[in-house]
Amino acid sequence: MAVMTTDRPQMTLEAFEAIATTAEREDVTLEFINGRIGVKPVPDGDHGEIIRWVSKRCMQHRPDLWLYAEQGLRVERYRGGHARVDGALAADEAFAGQGEWADPDAVLMAVEVTSYDADTHQRDRVEKPVAYAEAGIPVYLLIDRDAGAVTVHSEPEDGRYQSVVTLSYGHEVVLPQPVNVTLDTEALKRYAR
Repeated sequence: MAVMTTDRPQMTLEAFEAIATTAEREDVTLEFINGRIGVKPVPDGDHGEIIRWVSKRCMQHRPDLWLYAEQGLRVERYRGGHARVDGALAADEAFAGQGEWADPDAVLMAVEVTSYDADTHQRDRVEKPVAYAEAGIPVYLLIDRDAGAVTVHSEPEDGRYQSVVTLSYGHEVVLPQPVNVTLDTEALKRYAR
């Protein structure tokens, strides 16, 4: 996907929704962030295992919550946007009755795992932290397979996360309130290339 340098939206939110509902979803999923359509590759096996691992750890420590995989969220409240988050940590039935693109208010943590594609830097490390902070999601956990590291973004304020902590695989990573879970990331080394 070519990166656009203009701040002008590529299309309207309504046009994106029409395309997203009819698009073929075997190889990619579509997102709409900051007025631009984005293409996200379908996850590979290790990607899925990492989401399973995070889900299991969260359930062990917080059985009152569930990690919803591939949840569509409405983000960027003032500009209109849609992101398909790899994992959205929320209470049971948080998205009941909301359709494909849910309100992010119930989300305590968004989880993304980098993909091996050219757009992962812009999408996961640049655009998503801004979109999730603007949406008020308290914690954004990025599992960066290229860097072999985990980044915890927290304390969203004025459209950005005030706290950003990056630790390489093998360290204990604290997911702050309201998540309140500590992850021993040694196991993530199994899914590194």
